[in-house]
Amino acid sequence: MSLAAAHPGFLSPNGVEITFVLVGLATLGAALVTVTTRQLVHAALWLVVTLGGLAVEYLLLTAEFIAWVQVLIYVGSVVVLLLFGLMLTRAPIGRSPDADSGNRWAALTVAVAAAATLVWVVTDAFRATWIDVGTAVQGSTKVTGAVLFRHWVLPFEALSVLLLAALVGAIVLSRGKGIALAPRRAPARSEEN
Repeated sequence: MSLAAAHPGFLSPNGVEITFVLVGLATLGAALVTVTTRQLVHAALWLVVTLGGLAVEYLLLTAEFIAWVQVLIYVGSVVVLLLFGLMLTRAPIGRSPDADSGNRWAALTVAVAAAATLVWVVTDAFRATWIDVGTAVQGSTKVTGAVLFRHWVLPFEALSVLLLAALVGAIVLSRGKGIALAPRRAPARSEEN
């Protein structure tokens, strides 16, 4: 049997591959809406859809642990922190004229060039690599956790401090200049005496 016959081709996709492409297109569409909408809260909510689509892609690649980490950390924490930051800084809820810098064509050019470079590099690097989604998962949660918490503890802790600093900064910005907390007033006495 030849090497070409051993691996399925791109012209004979199975259901998982078709689903992967369809979810990828939906995720790409949500990502485009995220960066093109002029309403900040809508952009944050479309970001939830985008990150959820990435989690589904991880599930389709049989990387369940990474999929649930994506849901718990990014969808569950980072987007909630982003929404709290928007609420605490009194960002405009409706259309925001400040959300558009007028550099759309330059941004589009850079985005297309970066996407083309990324697709070329990934395609060139994994040209002969096939992922068989019908077999058992290559790595286990135990091995992945051991690697993450042995070699990547410091970046995780640095990220948690950074997110805490961002939350504290949003609270400070939301209070504004010269606004102090109102002192407690003593309860009024009734004049029944």
